[in-house]
Amino acid sequence: MMPSRLAALAQRYASSLRLRVLTLTLAIFAAIAVPACLVFLHVVDTSVVKLGTLFAEKQVLYDRYRGLETLMREVGLAETLARAPTMRDWAADENDVEKRERGLRELEHFRVAFADRSAFVVLDGSGSYYFGDRQQPVTTADAPRYAVRQENPRDGWYFATRAAGAGCHLNVDHDDVLAVTKVWINCVMTENGRTLGIIGTGIDLSTFVAEVVNTDQPGVQSLFVDRSGAVQASRDREAIDFHSLTKEPGARKTVFQMADDQAGRMLLARMMSKVSAGNDTAVADFVDIGGKRMLVGVGWLDRLGWYNVTVMDVDAIVDRGLFRPLGAILLAALLGAAILVTWLFKRTVLDRLGRVEAAVVKVERGDYRPDVPDRGADEIGRLSRAFDSMAGRVARTTADLEAAVRERTQKLEEIAFVDPLTGIPNRRGFTDAWAQAMRRSRRTGARPGLLLLDIDHFKAVNDTHGHTAGDVIMVEAARRIAATLRDADCCGRWGGDEFVVMLADCDAVGVQAAALRILNAVRGQAFEFAPGEKIRLTTSVGGHLAGEGETLESAAHKADIALYGAKSAGRNRLVVYETGRNGTPDRGDQKDARVA
Repeated sequence: MMPSRLAALAQRYASSLRLRVLTLTLAIFAAIAVPACLVFLHVVDTSVVKLGTLFAEKQVLYDRYRGLETLMREVGLAETLARAPTMRDWAADENDVEKRERGLRELEHFRVAFADRSAFVVLDGSGSYYFGDRQQPVTTADAPRYAVRQENPRDGWYFATRAAGAGCHLNVDHDDVLAVTKVWINCVMTENGRTLGIIGTGIDLSTFVAEVVNTDQPGVQSLFVDRSGAVQASRDREAIDFHSLTKEPGARKTVFQMADDQAGRMLLARMMSKVSAGNDTAVADFVDIGGKRMLVGVGWLDRLGWYNVTVMDVDAIVDRGLFRPLGAILLAALLGAAILVTWLFKRTVLDRLGRVEAAVVKVERGDYRPDVPDRGADEIGRLSRAFDSMAGRVARTTADLEAAVRERTQKLEEIAFVDPLTGIPNRRGFTDAWAQAMRRSRRTGARPGLLLLDIDHFKAVNDTHGHTAGDVIMVEAARRIAATLRDADCCGRWGGDEFVVMLADCDAVGVQAAALRILNAVRGQAFEFAPGEKIRLTTSVGGHLAGEGETLESAAHKADIALYGAKSAGRNRLVVYETGRNGTPDRGDQKDARVA
């Protein structure tokens, strides 16, 4: 029976061309399909890994600038407060009542500017800790909340931060005395290498986590860790290493503990070292975490001294299920002719995926206009359009981040170089203008002039009419002084009620002429500091024509000597610094000073 059936099938096969073509097609397709499937799977895996890696790096950059946006304003304000002369004067002389009151007023002024509406200062000489917040603002009558002591373990944060040196340092900590848990920004005040104290503020941990750490992206977890790897911010509160500054290294909760093995921990350490060295903005690699292969991205927040670590489940980010329908295409292709199926497979699958992969490479190289031409309605077409849309979103996000960084940089430069009250350059901004003038002087041989101005009896104005009136007068004085200058000249606020003017390309006659214009501008018309309330003020001016290559410190010192001479001679006048008859600098002797 069996031989007869086999014979019948053989006869049917021999007599049917369609069956032989189908069999041959299936055999040819089988020979082609196996390597084609392997290539297809490789392309899918490569695309998934590249997309995931690209997403990881962009997520790290997004988290980085999002963290900077939240923290950099607070760090910038804290740095400004730490550099304030009022705070330094108080810290250097804690027992001076007037300096203490000015310092507390300055602390309160900055407290309301901080996002948390809180600010603190610790004076190194006595260890006195002053603190103000929404519930209890800082007043000039405030006494210290307590005093930090070396022997108190809870004060270890202060001495650890002090030992870290100048600059701002961040730490997540719970203050037992104040009963608050915050991300603390601690800025060390120094003067000529001497530590004067620590100034700073805090951001409530729950607010920080909600604004920076939490993400709605499925399969993505963001962490912020310090240089040692101690976790400083995470949506999992149990993972945060509180009091990390005062802990022994072995007792800290670190990001390395997330890795399943030593190889993963070493890989995390290498990634952190690589980004902090400045070799890459962000790096990403796979690490085994919790029994699963996770993609980890690491970035370095250099201004904060933190790393931002993003842990991603690639399968949750890039759904491999999108590629399943392609298997059905392969199975359906078995019914077609071998050459046609092979050609269609190449045209409809491999070529299109190759374009997607090429687009991925372009995006990976920084070209966010991959121009994926596929407009098909099937899965590959949707994948191509989805990738094209994702690349567009990445491009827009990158542009937004760059714009945000430029805007933040501009704001930080304004904070660093412009006096916030008068709108003219502060000491740092004026120093920069002087350096440019000296470079121009070396090229042209022209000499710049320097004027130091002091509003006469300005303290009496503040004492009589209040600091608000004093601020109004300072703004108007700055406007009047600037109105007398040329475009190439520069007027800056030297400190307090003292202004400084740089006269570009000047001579001795020009110094006196410019100073006389300023004297007349200030004393010519009464200052209106309130509706219907006016006061007439004068100014004393010390001038100096800088020598070739003279430093700002030297020129300011000589102008200050002349200014002292103007004050000693009765104020409301100009004294120009000159060299005495014996060739040595004159220290204000009126016989060698020209008075206007």
